[in-house]
Amino acid sequence: MESKELGTATKKNNKNFNFIDGIRCIAMITIVMEHAISLDIYHPTDKLGILIVCAWTQLIKFGTICFFLLAGFLIGEKFMVYTPAEYMKRRMGTTIGPWFFWSVVFLLTMLANDLVKAVKFSGGDFGPNYAADFMEHLRAVYLFSNFWFIPNFLICIGILLLFRKYLYSNLFGAILLLLTLFYTVNIYFEWIEPRHSVALFGFIFFLWLGAQINKNLKQFDVFMNKVPYLLIIFLLLVFFVLGTKEELYLTTVKSTDPYNTLRITNIIYSLLCFALLYKIKEIKVISFLKPRETTFGVYLIHFILVASLLPMIFVSLKFSVATLSLGELVLYQFGRFVIVYILTYLIVMGINRTKASWLVGR
Repeated sequence: MESKELGTATKKNNKNFNFIDGIRCIAMITIVMEHAISLDIYHPTDKLGILIVCAWTQLIKFGTICFFLLAGFLIGEKFMVYTPAEYMKRRMGTTIGPWFFWSVVFLLTMLANDLVKAVKFSGGDFGPNYAADFMEHLRAVYLFSNFWFIPNFLICIGILLLFRKYLYSNLFGAILLLLTLFYTVNIYFEWIEPRHSVALFGFIFFLWLGAQINKNLKQFDVFMNKVPYLLIIFLLLVFFVLGTKEELYLTTVKSTDPYNTLRITNIIYSLLCFALLYKIKEIKVISFLKPRETTFGVYLIHFILVASLLPMIFVSLKFSVATLSLGELVLYQFGRFVIVYILTYLIVMGINRTKASWLVGR
């Protein structure tokens, strides 16, 4: 989800980077799809309904880890070229500005909604506890929406920069893996806030792993060419089932975040998805969506439409999601995704044609 690094592969190595466009585009589609489905208003109580929700979320739950792997792959060489200060200056210049702008837009949509409610129902009075409500809005935007990614990513990058001389150390990688596994175990025990969006040190390992793939790309390519598709697909199915079962269990025990990205089954499932997409290399239809030009913008804007536009569209239909049949529910959820993705894509492409293209990382 980075702007420049995910936007432009290194030209001199372009022949080796064909897989990047396919992975980043599919990963972003799954992230938009996950955010667009309305788990917040659909709470099935029957076993079949719960199973369907868990299976669907597990199926599309590989995007975030794939993005960290891609980011690590693309920045590995740059750590050796730029000083820490130079790299962070470039990163802040191309990423923070667009991220801050759209996060403020999202916050303003929340405040505008509060204003409308206050004027309509309370004569313009926001109430005595609005300061607390405002703080909750800040938490919602910067900790529990898509905007968590960039601060978390920059913290991960900062840590790798501090220890960059150990970037290719297996011991360092093992330490980072232990940090990730701490968050994995914490999903069950909740010693600290368990949601993956606040797992500050939970994703550094995947950046490190991506850098190792970059460094050993020829060997990795030879290895992946030897691994049969059927084996990868079989393992994917196994961990899809195990991941769904883990979500079912966490749902049963009332986990705070039963669909957490850092569940051990989902980590392995995500790595297998990355391996399969890498082995496929090029998906020609993906080029039509121009992922290099649109991925960062879609990431920045889509959640605003999910939170602000979709409620306005569907509230007028006046139906209860809980009463929908299985077929109707699938169409409803897929419709939400299609609306959000197409509108977001069109907005990003429109911005790309203006002088404000920096707002989507161009």
